[in-house]
Formats: sequence, C-alpha cells, structure tokens
Amino acid sequence: MFSPVVYDFWMRGVDVSARRDGVHVVVDATLTESRSVSLLTAAEGPRVLALSPSRATELGVAHGDELDLDQVTSALREAGITLNDPDDVFHFMAADARTLVAEPARPGVRALTIDDRAEFGRFAATAPEDDVDEAFVELDHWLVFGCFVDDTLVTAASMYPWDNSTLADTGVLTLPDYRARGYAAATVRALSAEALRRGYEPQYRCQVDNLGSVAVARSAGLTRFGTWKVILPDD
Repeated sequence: MFSPVVYDFWMRGVDVSARRDGVHVVVDATLTESRSVSLLTAAEGPRVLALSPSRATELGVAHGDELDLDQVTSALREAGITLNDPDDVFHFMAADARTLVAEPARPGVRALTIDDRAEFGRFAATAPEDDVDEAFVELDHWLVFGCFVDDTLVTAASMYPWDNSTLADTGVLTLPDYRARGYAAATVRALSAEALRRGYEPQYRCQVDNLGSVAVARSAGLTRFGTWKVILPDD
C-alpha cells in the first residue's frame, strides 16, 4: 500500500478498487491550464480522467461519469486535445518509506547548498546538455542532494513540491562515466529520506521508454504507481 497522500492526489476520490476496465471522470476546479486534462492508469487500480470544469464542458462529460477508453479517446480527438507520451509514476510503498527514513546516507552522498555552486556548475557543464534539460536538476530547488567520488560531484538530484501538493517531484542526473554504479539510486534514496522527514511524499516520474531512469527508480526502492498522460501544451 502507498501513503494515503499518494492515493488522495492521484485517485482524486475514486476508490482504488473501482471498476478497472473503464475511465472514471473527475472534475477538479483547482486544475491549472497545463494540467486541465490528464489520464492516470493505476498499476493496481482504475483509470482516472482528471478535467478542469471548462474541459469537462468541452468534452461533454460530468464528474462521476464512467466511460469506455474508446469513448475518451474519441472525445479527446474530436476536441483537438492531444496528450503527452506517458510517464511512469513511482512512489515508495508506505512500509518502504518507513524503513528509508531511518537509513543513513551512503558515504559521499549529502545535501547540497549554495556553497556548492562552483562544483555544481562544473557538474552541469560536464553533463550532456540534453540530459541536463531533461533531468531538471537545479541547485536552487527546494531540496538538493549530491554524490561525490574523490571530491568530484558525479550525481545530483533535486526535488520541489509538485502541483500545490505535499508530493515532492524528483529529478536526477549522473555524469555518463559514472552511470550504472548505484550512485543515482543512493542519491535518490538520501534525498527521498529527507523529504519524508519533512512531511513530503517523494515522487519520481520518467518517460516509460527511458529504461535507464526506470532502472534508477527501481534500484532506489520505488514502486510504480501507474502511468500518466497530461495535455500537450499548444505551440
């Protein structure tokens, strides 16, 4: 079982044991334009279509409706709404989170502060530009950890509170020459432990075909909660 915080955010009031072969519509007035349409497919639960009120009107659906997936696909197409390619969404199971909080960080892994700006700058300059953009790891984020090998920063991971919730979304980046050695997983675990101590639920998202990132999530002890598609922004 995951934390109630995770279920409350993603399921939005839909019972996790609800019918799984359909799509449950949730209309949420707090959704921003960039989140005005999204589709969650829980790994062990139903599909949830979250809509802003204006999008629900546009699609001709109402809160509490249960639709077939084909109906949803057709309605989105007719409205000219395209969803992004799916992300895998990972969280810690509640029991795993309790264990993690008491776990010491791996040697060489610690929190980063503004005093590390020079080393972080060297790290970011060394990493491939596309990887830096995709990982979205920033020294000024809410919480930042790094892994050092021989006084060189080789992995950095950061979090920020996500979507006005107590979920903390994670980005992680490791220099190419240091990958597949457990540094990213150890950094994510230390970062996540601190987030849990502060009352936040760690969240890890990556594209479903990013096998390296999926492997980091699993190595860090995270469990796949489901897949998530969100509306593609207009050009």
